[in-house]
Amino acid sequence: MEEVATRIEHTVLGPATRWEDVTTVLDDAIQYGMRACVPPCYVGRANEYAPGTLLTTVVGFPHGQHTTETKCSEVDSVRSAGADEIDVVANIGRLKSGEDDAVRDELEEIVASVTVPVKVIVEAPLLTDDELRRICDAAEAADADYLKTATGFADGGATVADVERMSEFLPVKASGGVGSWDFASTLFDAGAERIGASSGDVIIREYREAAGESD
Repeated sequence: MEEVATRIEHTVLGPATRWEDVTTVLDDAIQYGMRACVPPCYVGRANEYAPGTLLTTVVGFPHGQHTTETKCSEVDSVRSAGADEIDVVANIGRLKSGEDDAVRDELEEIVASVTVPVKVIVEAPLLTDDELRRICDAAEAADADYLKTATGFADGGATVADVERMSEFLPVKASGGVGSWDFASTLFDAGAERIGASSGDVIIREYREAAGESD
């Protein structure tokens, strides 16, 4: 179970997220050996509450249209608070306007500003095939560590086709609508290295059941 669990980022990022919701996710992460993905405002407390849990947080979330300076400031703040990895939302509006260089330059500045892994959230459900390829190109050129399929706040989520395409460029975190081990397993088979899900505990329990393990 350990190998699968460490590839799951148990997530709580809703607009009404309370500290109590974060501790529930952290407790699950501790119990099953998962990573956790929490809102930026809770990173410091989460690091103190669960010091052995690898923490991811988000920057420029959920629309990606913060200024570059704001995103870099967010990165500095959450890294200082104890974030182990950062998921940053790319500026999809600029990509759709053909400003690929600006998108790449922003991502490059963000990646260069921090020493921890950076995943670029590309919001794949909103992109054409050509746009998806272009944002993947930009993230790869910016020396990002991972691509992430979606925020979960736009219509649609992770798909096998998107994971297969994105994994041609960089390792992929599949996120958005992943609520079962069956689907998570399919996405792993398609090339995903990580899964981001608010149902991480469910995924792990289903995995253990399928593997004939007990809690």
